[in-house]
Amino acid sequence: MNPAVTLGLLLGRKVTLLRALLYMVSQCLGAICGAGLVKAFQVSSFDRLGGGVNFVHPGYSIGSGLGAEILGTFFLVFTVFSATDPKRNARDSHIPVNTHSHSLPSLPSFLPAQCTSVLTK
Repeated sequence: MNPAVTLGLLLGRKVTLLRALLYMVSQCLGAICGAGLVKAFQVSSFDRLGGGVNFVHPGYSIGSGLGAEILGTFFLVFTVFSATDPKRNARDSHIPVNTHSHSLPSLPSFLPAQCTSVLTK
């Protein structure tokens, strides 16, 4: 999960404000710790790739980069809401949800497993 999904869950009234804030703080702290571990153990890759910082490639405007981020975030949050909808029946799913750990992860296959713990209170 990421803070954008947590914000979507908060706006959809799936989590309380306090829980959403705690999730967002822990997600950001986890990202900082993860980046620190990558920097500590993969110094050459970290330096070569600029620390993993995103940037808009030449030829694209900042507006198109922002639009792509907004669209991608919408699809991510929509997928989480679709996968965790209590009224959704697995038979009416048009996206195959793969739960096998030996297969390559795709967006629909790993999101439902991560998001169900957030929705339990």
